[in-house]
Amino acid sequence: MGRRLEPLTLDNLADLPMPCRECVFWELDSVRGGEAVAQGTAAQEKEAWLSGVLLEWGSCGRVVYVDDVPAGFVLYAPPAYVPRSTAFPTSPVGPDAVQLMTARIHPGYQGQGLGRVLVQTVAKDLLRRDFKAMEAFGDTRGASATCLLPAEHLLAVGFKTVRAHPTRPRLRLELRSTVSWKEDVEHALDRLLGAVQKEPTLRPL
Repeated sequence: MGRRLEPLTLDNLADLPMPCRECVFWELDSVRGGEAVAQGTAAQEKEAWLSGVLLEWGSCGRVVYVDDVPAGFVLYAPPAYVPRSTAFPTSPVGPDAVQLMTARIHPGYQGQGLGRVLVQTVAKDLLRRDFKAMEAFGDTRGASATCLLPAEHLLAVGFKTVRAHPTRPRLRLELRSTVSWKEDVEHALDRLLGAVQKEPTLRPL
């Protein structure tokens, strides 16, 4: 079984599953995001966002392939490129951190350690760029109708709560701890990245 990781670019954006490939939950604020969905321009807005981040900041995602079939992805960026991050009651993301926006391992590929590989790859990339941590906004309600990852799953893979909230805590993962992760977190990562993600509802938080 051949595995490979590729940076997310405009060339392989179409390899993200629906609705993720056209989702602009994080990429636009709630007003512009709602307009893009209503006008049917979300896909173009997603491409424009990715193009801008690649040009200004560099790589902001990874896609993992198994035997040349897309099996999962992760998307991340500094909060300055993530307009929706300022709408949360537990904002802002720390100045030394990059936001883990969203991630997923497709059904059928979970339980193979792909989640661990994705997160470790991101951690190494960000350490090379002098960032100290990844932060994410969790959802305490479990599988969410938005692009948030379940808080309990983030905690299970080493994230720590840095600002508590009943439904939208902000959590942090110190990057150096991920580089030496053991396989005992593999199952938890598969749970995290394999969490069901329904099409997000674009509304003010």
